[in-house]
Amino acid sequence: MIRSYKFLMRPTVGQTQALGEMLRDHCSLYNGALQERRDAYRHVSKTSVKYGMQSAQLKEIRAFDPERQGRWSFSSQQATLRRLDKAFAAFFRRVKSGDTPGYPRFRGVTWFDTVEFPKDGDGCRWDSTTHDLVTRVRLQGVGHVKVHQHRAVVGRVKTVSVKREGRKWFVVLTAEQEQPEPLPATGSAVGIDLGIANFLADSGGGFVPNPRHGRSNAARLEAALQALAKFPRVRRDQRSANHRRTVEKVAKLRGKVGRQRLDHAHKTALALVREHDFIAHENLTIRNMLKTVAPKPDPDKPGTFLPNGAAAKTGLNRSISDAGWGVFLTILHAKAESAGREVIAVNPRNTSRRCPQCGHTSADNRTTQAKFHCAGCGHTAHADTVGAINVLRAGLVRREAQPA
Repeated sequence: MIRSYKFLMRPTVGQTQALGEMLRDHCSLYNGALQERRDAYRHVSKTSVKYGMQSAQLKEIRAFDPERQGRWSFSSQQATLRRLDKAFAAFFRRVKSGDTPGYPRFRGVTWFDTVEFPKDGDGCRWDSTTHDLVTRVRLQGVGHVKVHQHRAVVGRVKTVSVKREGRKWFVVLTAEQEQPEPLPATGSAVGIDLGIANFLADSGGGFVPNPRHGRSNAARLEAALQALAKFPRVRRDQRSANHRRTVEKVAKLRGKVGRQRLDHAHKTALALVREHDFIAHENLTIRNMLKTVAPKPDPDKPGTFLPNGAAAKTGLNRSISDAGWGVFLTILHAKAESAGREVIAVNPRNTSRRCPQCGHTSADNRTTQAKFHCAGCGHTAHADTVGAINVLRAGLVRREAQPA
């Protein structure tokens, strides 16, 4: 199996400058390759430029510009071109399926923050100074950069990536390792129901509160965004010192919220994996849940619109995004795979409207957001707990139906 590791790098001043130049030059290569594809297709010949054609040009590009493009790893530049090729492949796939295409865009210096080295030892070397007590990663054109390795890397390192987040630099490794030993069996199965008032409710009646990290930092983030809006929109190299500090403050606040959300997701998923052998959850299509409400034109007054609940839906969308369900479910599946646990996603239809006692299904059963009262048998419980029980039952049925 493949596992990823992310470590903080501690580059020197000179190495920090070199890392920034590496991102700048890879960004320039990406944009140049994109421009070539655009120009070729706009020509009367409608030429289609592929990855192989652009990769074959790298040798000439490096020879023409040895101080910039020739300075960096050839393999990492190929990875940047593959990145563009994947963007175009995804674009054509969405066009074919009828989705919103999203044509690949040019990347600004602040948007391009990752460089990948496809193979350890080709332009990079993890743990490059084994004789040193401090872990270092060697990057072509940068040197041996100190790494804060807070945990051991298990398995053989396959790829190395350098990522910039604000003023910090990280190295991200992917390592191939054998399937780890599964955790001891607990004999427990659980269903979970994700929500807003509570982050999740389980079929045993337990609840995990929703920390609402975004809401708790909303006031400071809004103040920082208002301060940022006062500055004119200029190029990055033309910003004043106050402008740059304000941009960094916004990025720092958003980064903090993201790290808090990620930490909560890891801890919650780890607790579930340790306590249960089987976990069932709703198969949520979060992208569709976050869609905005369509406007309602007033038929009596052309050019005006009727109330459509857009403000309430916007608040709900913000709460769903703040909860971070998608991140949590991704982490849950990854941890379950490592621990030898089973996770199944089930259809969420009517899970909070079906009575777990008599099976009566009706919208009238859920009288409020939190209260469930069956109109058939009178069973009363918390609505989220009822949903989790029904999710567990559906998951067990689906597991039994799966071929051995």
